[in-house]
Amino acid sequence: MEFDVVIVGGGPAGLSAAIRVRQLAEERGEDVSVCVLEKGSEIGAHILSGAVIDPKALDELIPDWRDSDCPLRQKVTSNHHWFLSQTGKTEIPHALLPPLMSNKGCYTGSLGNLTRWLAERAEALGVEVYPGFAVAEVLYNDDGSVKGVATGDMGVARDGSKKDGYEPGVELHGKYTLFAEGVRGSSSKQLIERFDLRAGRQPQTYGIGLKELWDAPDGQHDPGRVIHSQGWPLKGVAGGGFIYHQDNGQIAIGFVVALDYENPYLSPYDEFQRFKDHPAIRPMLEGGRRVAYGARAINEGGWQSVPKLSFPGGALIGCSAGFVNVPRIKGTHNAMKTAMLAGEAAVDAVLAGRANDALDSYQIAYEKSWVHKELKRVRNVRPALDKFGIVGGTLYAGTDMWLQSLGLGWLLGWTFGNPKDHEKTGKAKDYQPIDYPKYDGVVTFDKLSSVYLSNTYHEEDQPCHLTLKDDSVPIRINWEQYAAPEQRYCPAGVYEIVEAETGGGGLRLQINAQNCVHCKTCDIKDPTQNINWVVPEGGGGPNYPNM
Repeated sequence: MEFDVVIVGGGPAGLSAAIRVRQLAEERGEDVSVCVLEKGSEIGAHILSGAVIDPKALDELIPDWRDSDCPLRQKVTSNHHWFLSQTGKTEIPHALLPPLMSNKGCYTGSLGNLTRWLAERAEALGVEVYPGFAVAEVLYNDDGSVKGVATGDMGVARDGSKKDGYEPGVELHGKYTLFAEGVRGSSSKQLIERFDLRAGRQPQTYGIGLKELWDAPDGQHDPGRVIHSQGWPLKGVAGGGFIYHQDNGQIAIGFVVALDYENPYLSPYDEFQRFKDHPAIRPMLEGGRRVAYGARAINEGGWQSVPKLSFPGGALIGCSAGFVNVPRIKGTHNAMKTAMLAGEAAVDAVLAGRANDALDSYQIAYEKSWVHKELKRVRNVRPALDKFGIVGGTLYAGTDMWLQSLGLGWLLGWTFGNPKDHEKTGKAKDYQPIDYPKYDGVVTFDKLSSVYLSNTYHEEDQPCHLTLKDDSVPIRINWEQYAAPEQRYCPAGVYEIVEAETGGGGLRLQINAQNCVHCKTCDIKDPTQNINWVVPEGGGGPNYPNM
């Protein structure tokens, strides 16, 4: 199938690029063909975010969205920042928070539903949207430029044989291919390495975000109320919680743990469960009903970790490149804006008769954009926590952001570096296991009941998409030296150490790939980088209804 522009990923970035391409083509009286490929069973199925959304990019893309049927309706009405101890909380007065952290004019709601709405707008403009198609391979021309992509075969058994109903993948060729796969996209990871896009840049760093959606108990819902927290239950680890009172009587509650943590016994999932049990938080949930659960990795590297964006035949857009503003806990507006810039560059190139060269004008446009300016101002906030510790780093970050807000950012002209998350993992012998409380089934829950709420499904008889470079490493190194941290950093119970049934006994790693919620944490945090996440059959994974 031939298109002018092929877009991999049907999230906010991919759809914003597609919409912008068609808008510009129509304005110029031209026809530029665009298709969007989405590995989820439907648009929005794999979308998970807090979410408090800055509408800045949406205002540029679809100026009349407020007067339409757009599902983003609930404005932020109050903003709170809590510092938690084990038994209490201290609220930091809003006036003391740097203006850069303000949520004024922002909205809270389901990013998945916003994405579904964007898909409707894209299709109305003539974009071809194909959900359920996972991109398994990047295709290249003889000169090394990107030619397009190929979707994975359907109906392949675990042993590699073809089942009844086998369907081969489809090649989609484009003059330009834009990759909007989200955090740690499998194709994007290959492209960054192939074209050395991180040359001169810092490594990307990540957090894992876990989220639940609750129908609020009577009297505990305050529409538009936004709460962020730091402190307990984490000790010496960057991260914190969020509680967003959204419309329809629902509360989105979640927890983020930076993946540069050292203690291999730490479990982000269990830290989230402890967070919900805090005496300031539990009453918001008790008597309510948990209706959804999910987890997703988050880019945290910031400005200095954004790779080179363009390469021959294509570009990285949105979270495939990493444009999250960590102190604001927002990235959707930046993802959408960079996608729009890439779409504009692609249209110009196609209408000029070009194909398969580097979209250098996109890189230039990004460096002149408000996204670049916004990220550069807060570039040292997240790495300061690693450099000076949580307390010292928080004080530095607050000072830095206040100086930036006062126009004195030039006094802090340096840029801190970022570590590689997996290299920070310590050896088990140097740490003590963490004694997490038992789940009560009222506010705190086990992993498998949570995965059930994510509506995750994979066809079981298919090749495992969680691949190992060396089958001996999980026991020989990860278990022996790190106490098998994959059992704990995975938020879905995918990895288990069990007794081997053959080969003389001993232990083996069991991979329950059918539980995978596609968070990508294993691909990031595995201390030996032995786990390589590749796409399963299209349509597999979580099916988030309202996240």
